[in-house]
Amino acid sequence: MKKLLVSATCLLAMMSCKQEKKETVNATVVEEVEVVENEWEVLFDGTSLDQWKEFKTDGVSDAWKIEGDALVYTPPAEGEEQQNHDLVTRKEYTDFVLTLNWKISEAGNSGVFWGVSEDEKFGTGYQTGPEIQILDNDKHPDAKAGTTHQASALYDMVAPAKDATKPVGEWNTMVITVNHKEHKGSVTLNGEEMVTFPVANDEWDAMVAKSKFAGWDGFGKYTTGKIGLQDHHNVVSFRNIKIKQL
Repeated sequence: MKKLLVSATCLLAMMSCKQEKKETVNATVVEEVEVVENEWEVLFDGTSLDQWKEFKTDGVSDAWKIEGDALVYTPPAEGEEQQNHDLVTRKEYTDFVLTLNWKISEAGNSGVFWGVSEDEKFGTGYQTGPEIQILDNDKHPDAKAGTTHQASALYDMVAPAKDATKPVGEWNTMVITVNHKEHKGSVTLNGEEMVTFPVANDEWDAMVAKSKFAGWDGFGKYTTGKIGLQDHHNVVSFRNIKIKQL
């Protein structure tokens, strides 16, 4: 009886030790996952617009609404279309990787900006922020203005390698990288590299000088600025917006 009791006690001790070890391992795994996840800042996860506001205001109008897990821009009612509803982040960013999904409406046009300044002398995000184009390449007239105006282009400056867009109404995945320390940026659309470009150097200045933005006060000058989603008077949707600072 005494031997049986000792064996049972040892067994319980071994089980307890294994359980403690298992819990320690699990805790380590959870901690490692959290560290990796914390490299990315969630800008929109389908539940809140706390990270955003409209350009030069402190809130978000009804033009932007959460529908399901998506952030949807719908042009305002007639008579309000002259108001600008560009959406910008509350925080500013310098070097980053931005990833998001976008879906454009038929014949629709929009874009993603970076380096946006809200200085009083500027009226919209595109006056300072370089734009990565979002477009219905088939039906929007801007697509006929040249490949530098098509989806995933660095607008009016660098054309995409190809048309990698999904059909209108389907989600596209876009990754924008801007690294001023290395003087380079890139755009990936649906897993394919579309565009590479210089930033914050003589090559950038020369590229801007050959574009419609030549001579624009402030355009592309803000290495630190806000991320923007464009109001181009067409329905556009975004989801899963995350950013990682470099």
